[in-house]
Amino acid sequence: MLQLYDLFFVSSNPHKYKEAKKILDSFGIKLGFFKSELEEIQSNSLKDIAIHKVKNAFSKYKKPVIVEDDGIFINSLSGFPGPYSSYVFKTIGNKGILNLLTTKRQAKFVSIITYCDKKTIESFEGKIIGSIANSQKGNGWGYDPIFIPKNSNKTFAQIDDKNQISHRYKALKKFSNWYLHK
Repeated sequence: MLQLYDLFFVSSNPHKYKEAKKILDSFGIKLGFFKSELEEIQSNSLKDIAIHKVKNAFSKYKKPVIVEDDGIFINSLSGFPGPYSSYVFKTIGNKGILNLLTTKRQAKFVSIITYCDKKTIESFEGKIIGSIANSQKGNGWGYDPIFIPKNSNKTFAQIDDKNQISHRYKALKKFSNWYLHK
């Protein structure tokens, strides 16, 4: 029987899946999607959160899965919101983040992709350095309208090839190299 998918992306966020699918397609990996709310522990570690989520996802679906946990870390806010980025986005959004900042706007976006099957759990990190814009620019989702990658004057929401440079791309590229050679 022809296998339709190599593995599944488990998330409540279809935007993340669409980006991950497009990226993994370029590496020849077929990615399916299980839309699901996963239990998310409170932790200062994206990796710990992702490992907990991937174990939860594997226990639900019993198929090879990946999950992502990511965060935006703003230097002048001591790394806030970091692993709490999703909650902060839901509560104060980009406008709230912009209101917290004055002149120091350096930040980084970090993505942890974690894989799980019956025998293996592996995590892969990607990060991109940049800064927070003075105002929202572009029509992206999440923090994309306020994050400007280093050596650019456009936000992620304004960049056409975001999927070739993002933190998510970097983590998925590391994952793909491992997955295709395991």
